[in-house]
Amino acid sequence: MTRKVLVIATHPDDETLGCGGTLLKHQAENHEVYWLICTSMSEKNGYTLESLETRTQEINDVASVFNFKEIYHLGLDSMQVDTYAMSEIIAKIASIIKQVEPHTIYLPFKSDVHSDHRKIFEAAYSCTKSFRYPFIKRILMMETLSETEFAPSTKEDSFIPNVFVDISAYFEKKCAILRIYKSEMGVHPFPRSERNVTALATLRGATAACEYAESFVLLKEIS
Repeated sequence: MTRKVLVIATHPDDETLGCGGTLLKHQAENHEVYWLICTSMSEKNGYTLESLETRTQEINDVASVFNFKEIYHLGLDSMQVDTYAMSEIIAKIASIIKQVEPHTIYLPFKSDVHSDHRKIFEAAYSCTKSFRYPFIKRILMMETLSETEFAPSTKEDSFIPNVFVDISAYFEKKCAILRIYKSEMGVHPFPRSERNVTALATLRGATAACEYAESFVLLKEIS
C-alpha cells in the first residue's frame, strides 16, 4: 500500500542525519516521501553569496538522490525561528500538511538543544490533532546528531528511543548523501562526522540486533 511520508527538517541535513536510511527504506517500499525544509539562509543575516550558492546546490543534489515526491520551503530565517509568532509558523506548516495528507510524520526531537528545532517541533506537533488531521496515523521524533545528544540530561528531556528501523541495506547511501553536505559535515570529534554517524548507527543496530539502525521516539500510532 502506498503511504505518504513527510519529514519536517528544521535545517537541510536534519532529514538525512535523523532518518535518511528510513526515508530510503520508505521509498523502497513504494511510499511517497515529502521533504519540508523549514529554514533558509540569506545575505541579510550575514551569509555570503558563495555560502548561499553552496547550500542551494547541496539541497538540489540531495533532493535528486532522494527523489522526493515534493519539496516544500517555509523560508524562515535560520537561527531565528524563535523571533516568529508561533501562530505564523503553525499556519505555514498546517497548510503543507493539509496539501500532503501524510500517513507518517517525522519531527525533530522536542528537547533538541537548538531553539530552531524546539520551536519547529512545537509548531508542527500542534498540526497533528486527530480531529483536524485524521489522515495522520504515525508521528515520530528523530535523533539528529549535534542537537539531540546535547539536550539537557534530565528525564523529561532525554531521547529514549522506542522504535528502531534496520537501515543496514541503506546505510552506505545515507553516508553518501551526507557527504553532499560538505558545508555541514566535519571531522571527528565534530558531532556531524561520518565516524560519529557510523558509531550511532552501530549502537542503535546493536540494540535492534542488526548491523545499522536509526532510532525514534513514537508519539502516536493509530491503527
